[in-house]
Amino acid sequence: MTGGTKRQKDMRKALRLLLPHIPMRDAEAILAASLAGHLRHLPPSIALWQATTSYVRHELTDYDTLLDDGYDRDAARFFVVDDMNTVLEGWGCKNRVSAEDDVIS
Repeated sequence: MTGGTKRQKDMRKALRLLLPHIPMRDAEAILAASLAGHLRHLPPSIALWQATTSYVRHELTDYDTLLDDGYDRDAARFFVVDDMNTVLEGWGCKNRVSAEDDVIS
């Protein structure tokens, strides 16, 4: 992926810095989500972090299954936080998620 708007270029640069070992398939999905209109008012690094945590939670953990099983949002997040951090670590991300609303630690 090359070219694009300044924001798209900034977002790709931020992605490479935040997630240096991410597989291309996951990178493309996160990049697309981070460029969504509802995140356009955020700086690239924050929009990217929001898209990353959402993607990992919904696509790579049992979060949605826990919600379907009747767990509330906070409980479901609590139970998947370790799995999320394992994925982030595997992608070379230095940031971690806490159980409280995706706080970076």
